[in-house]
Amino acid sequence: MSDFMRNIDKYKQKHVNVEDAIKKYIKPGDRVFIDSGCAEPIDLTSKLIELGPQLSDVEMIHFISLSDLDYYKTAGGKEDLFRHNVFFISENLREAVKKGLADYTPMLLSDIPKFFERGQMHLKTALIQVSPPDNSGFCSYGINVDIAKPIAEAAEFIVAEVNPKMPRTLGDSFIHMDDIDAYIISDHDIIEFTYDPPDESIEKIAKYVASLIEDESTIQMGIGKIPNALSIELEDKKDLGVHSEVFSDGIVDLVEKGVITCKKKTLHKGKIICSFVMGSRRLYDFVDNNPFVEFHPCNYCNDPYIISRNKKQVAINAALTIDLTGQINADSLGLSFYSGIGGQVDFVRGANHSEDGKPIAVLPSTATLKDGTIVSRIVPYLQPGSGVVITRGDIHYVVTEWGVAYLFGKSIRERVLQMINIAHPDFREELLEYAKNINYVYSDQKLPLSIKGRLSLYPDKYETTFQMKNGKTIKIRPIKATDERLLQGLYYSLDEDDRYLRFFSRDRKFPHTFVQPLVNIDYQTDMILVGESIEDGEQKIVASAAFFKTHQPSTVELGIVVKKNFRKSGIAKFLLEYLITIARELNYKNFTGSILLENKPMLYILNNSGYPMKSKNVEYGEVIFTLDISK
Repeated sequence: MSDFMRNIDKYKQKHVNVEDAIKKYIKPGDRVFIDSGCAEPIDLTSKLIELGPQLSDVEMIHFISLSDLDYYKTAGGKEDLFRHNVFFISENLREAVKKGLADYTPMLLSDIPKFFERGQMHLKTALIQVSPPDNSGFCSYGINVDIAKPIAEAAEFIVAEVNPKMPRTLGDSFIHMDDIDAYIISDHDIIEFTYDPPDESIEKIAKYVASLIEDESTIQMGIGKIPNALSIELEDKKDLGVHSEVFSDGIVDLVEKGVITCKKKTLHKGKIICSFVMGSRRLYDFVDNNPFVEFHPCNYCNDPYIISRNKKQVAINAALTIDLTGQINADSLGLSFYSGIGGQVDFVRGANHSEDGKPIAVLPSTATLKDGTIVSRIVPYLQPGSGVVITRGDIHYVVTEWGVAYLFGKSIRERVLQMINIAHPDFREELLEYAKNINYVYSDQKLPLSIKGRLSLYPDKYETTFQMKNGKTIKIRPIKATDERLLQGLYYSLDEDDRYLRFFSRDRKFPHTFVQPLVNIDYQTDMILVGESIEDGEQKIVASAAFFKTHQPSTVELGIVVKKNFRKSGIAKFLLEYLITIARELNYKNFTGSILLENKPMLYILNNSGYPMKSKNVEYGEVIFTLDISK
């Protein structure tokens, strides 16, 4: 006798055939929960549909329903035979919700369990699918613990489909056979879920998101093509962790490649934490009896406080539309409900309160309607009826295939310009005109394009002044495209020794091809501040201080140049401090660069900046330094 039959035979008095399981534990007018996602108990659900004409007015509770069962045609053709109530609208019930034949209950995923535990929605029977019992009589909820475990525990009766093909997952994921009122034995394949291959725009979005994720981050990826495609772009990261309500096959790839180790997690170190999985049989085999993966109900996994205890928690979730001020709609298309709130709000708020956490909203910049019309998904205002899932106050990063906008703590004008910056180019002028008409931006606001094809808007908010020791005032401002000749003038004013200290070459030249990229920067990622003065009646740049992004998402390269007769005035120190302020607003944490040991004035400024500096000597008297500006 197999272990399965030996263990299950201990509870043979609870074994029933599938028809008796439905007839005995479900009566007309009852409320029934059906296990979610890829763990749907197909044999029980199919029989429930078949017996539907005898079970009028049964209310079915779902979270995510992924089966291809047709609840209406197979149930005697009676559209009102069953009443579905869903917490997340899946494709197979979307039309029913739209027609008013099914209900949608919007609720944060982390709140759903206590709603049932407190008896605010009484539940008669839970239909679940579990793995076979072990020697101690414990069955695993398998690939789906989420709301299934707490809801089943709140139900009057639990009817289980025991399936040897259901993985035995670990964590807070077990139910004892003593707590199951009746069971059937099934042997069908577990539902598998696949994503379509990513298109070019999704691949670009994934690259931008990956650029925001630091080594040793803990990631959460919601459901959708973009989060799934991201795994390909994370292969060069180190020691990532996972704390996510759901994950798919891409995580398995990253584990096998040594990218996901969970070694640096600050909560559940060495463990992937999730609530359910959706994917292929390969994924299910990966989680089967794997101590590296722990499943927990969503009232724990999605608790924002629990999430926030992960340092560098990154939350990546898809949006349907986002307005210019940062309101995210993720559950509806105007008055038509499309999906649901799910766990997005939980993870956005958890990541927000995590040390160095990053909530990231992702969406393609356009959508194609059924008639072929292309519309912008960055909109002047949300379509009437659309739900605000993420508020203006919760939003941080937004990513489209056109780049990254960082909105947290930004004014409406700044938000509008950043959102236009990542909108599709075909809609930018239209969005700008709307913003002008309602006074979100200046009436003469321009939208110059950067050399990368994105908007690179001049940040006039960074204009200021610096007063030298002799009382002279220097205007400090970001560099402009018209500064090419002025910047050349600064560089050529340096003598051979100064050129050697700054550029490591005494005969360095500064042609158009070298200077032009410096005056056409993307202010969202790089910055050059210049000191402007009038010398002998002529406008000149007398100092520049810059940082440029590197391959490390939190690190930028630093460079400072000051004309000789303006040194020892404090301007270099001022520019460094101002650059640090701007870099921190852009969420950078480190300055790095190369400097010669002979450049003692610059070494003195860095060492006395008030920020921790690490340096190491390399060949030819060169020092590689890192300045930690995060504190």
